[in-house]
Amino acid sequence: MRKTFRVPLVLTSLLVVCTSAARADAPAFSESAYRKHIEVLASDAFEGRAPGTAGEKKTLDYIEQQFRAAGLQPGIGKSFLQPVPLVEIRPHADAAMQVSDGADGTALSLRSLDDIVTWTRRPVPVSTLADAGIVYVGYGIVAPEYGWDDYAGLDVRGKLVLALVNDPGFATQDPKFFTGNAMTYYGRWDYKFAEAVRHGAAGLLVIHETKAAGYPWDVPRNGATKPQFDLRIADFAKQRLALEGWITEAAAARILAAAGKDFAALKQASSTRGFKGVATDLRATMSVRNEVREATSYNVVGLLPGRVRPGEAFVYTAHWDHLGKTPDAKPGEDAIFNGAQDNATGISALIELARVFAATKPRPERSLMFVAVTAEESGLLGSEYFAQNPPLPVAQMAGGLNMDNLYAVGKTRDMTVIGAGKSELEDDLARATAKQGRVPKQEPAPEKGFYYRSDHFNLAKVGVPMLYTKAGIDSPGHGADYGKRWLDDYTANRYHQPSDEYSPDWDVSGTLQDLEVYYDVGLAIANSKRWPNWRADSEFRAIRDRSRK
Repeated sequence: MRKTFRVPLVLTSLLVVCTSAARADAPAFSESAYRKHIEVLASDAFEGRAPGTAGEKKTLDYIEQQFRAAGLQPGIGKSFLQPVPLVEIRPHADAAMQVSDGADGTALSLRSLDDIVTWTRRPVPVSTLADAGIVYVGYGIVAPEYGWDDYAGLDVRGKLVLALVNDPGFATQDPKFFTGNAMTYYGRWDYKFAEAVRHGAAGLLVIHETKAAGYPWDVPRNGATKPQFDLRIADFAKQRLALEGWITEAAAARILAAAGKDFAALKQASSTRGFKGVATDLRATMSVRNEVREATSYNVVGLLPGRVRPGEAFVYTAHWDHLGKTPDAKPGEDAIFNGAQDNATGISALIELARVFAATKPRPERSLMFVAVTAEESGLLGSEYFAQNPPLPVAQMAGGLNMDNLYAVGKTRDMTVIGAGKSELEDDLARATAKQGRVPKQEPAPEKGFYYRSDHFNLAKVGVPMLYTKAGIDSPGHGADYGKRWLDDYTANRYHQPSDEYSPDWDVSGTLQDLEVYYDVGLAIANSKRWPNWRADSEFRAIRDRSRK
């Protein structure tokens, strides 16, 4: 039975009152506190929360202050802050790639921006691909659970690899092949770069196709001269390709035609089991010039130790960073990317969860870890560093949940599950939503691979089962597709724009419902001895099994 009562919460010189229905064993989630956190974090004073700015310092101080006020302990030794070493690489998109045939001297020239978009994550002034052989590897996938190896029988050491975007399941639309229309991790371009590194390639170009990629050529083209961020690592020559990038379908077809190959036929054959990649006699040469700058940003990690098994934990994550300010804004133009939805909402939810869990009686058996990560907008770098340098072994993380951009659409009859069908945590999610008379539903566009585009993904890659959900679509007051209409409007008019600002007229009633679900899922795992796993066909199952073993 639940009772409504009031619980004070100390904010920065602020006394707030809980307004939602309270739990018998914990205070309620406070709408006024949730709103206040968003209002502060998304204010102009925080300057868009870009790493390496005065806005970062204000953000870190605020989150740490709220974690301390909630009753959390430092999660990184005696500190709440985990330094994340970064490197900023700004490429010059002014080079062409020369493709030659050693036999008769035939040459092709691929133009930057029109035919290819290239960069390197090696922090060097110049990175060169010199007279490298060209190999077509289909989708560039090695997936033992699907009996698939595009690199079988190929030697790509020191060579330039061409690989199709997405995966064979998308190409065939067969739900029994990979995961059909829903993209797997193997379909992501960052996986393809990493797989090429594992096979000793010098470079890889992903062959762009709008439908399979989920966005047009203008997206990689427009990002060509923007800074590329990466973690600062000592052995970058072994872990990063000399050349990464995209190539248009037309340009890829020209290269393969010069090698006497039919691209259309190769593409069709690439989605059939047993396909063998093709080496060519062509050679590629190109240099990429960079401006390089080193920096350090910070994750904020708070810990609520478990009363029975403190060495095990359930993890909540959200990214604190956004896009900062426009450096060349015109007089009178709004220059601040406030990031109210993206992701002041997630950090506000993280703080509220920390407060409610810290006041839960009795304290949960397992620990709860609350992680505000940096540099999500720069490529999920803060969460990558956290996953590689965890304060608790990842094998001892029972699971986790990520909060990124919590839509202010009000209450809904459903909850959107990004990457539905991946882990046993979804059973806990279904039980928690059922208490509210709601149902979890699969995201509307699984082929776009959104599960691999937020911070939970880096913990998933090291085996930790992770949930990632969004607000539902079916609104009792506004119709079955209200959430979609709201999201379409937000994406067109506010996403990654200065207009993403907080407004008191936001309807956050649905977010408070979602916080109850997030709490229930974490509490259920924290008070159990269960170790949720990935589903048997998940690309992360084998990693988790090895980790737990």
